[in-house]
Amino acid sequence: MKNATGPEESGYPVFVESFDTDSRYRRVRLRGLGCEPLEREEFEPRLRQVFPDIDLDDPAQVHWEDRPGQWPPWHPGEA
Repeated sequence: MKNATGPEESGYPVFVESFDTDSRYRRVRLRGLGCEPLEREEFEPRLRQVFPDIDLDDPAQVHWEDRPGQWPPWHPGEA
């Protein structure tokens, strides 16, 4: 992928922004659609809806800014 200063310019179909401990979501930039906050359970179904043939394990298709595959802890009842 090309060297870019921001996720909008990254060239990746999916760019997962940095881990934030204050939220149960990770902000996920989907090429052509913008940014969406997604929970762990929403991540794969949403990506497959937008990019049906995506390989979630291919770093050229899904780029994690940090902590690949990790999501902030969240427990039911928390805000």
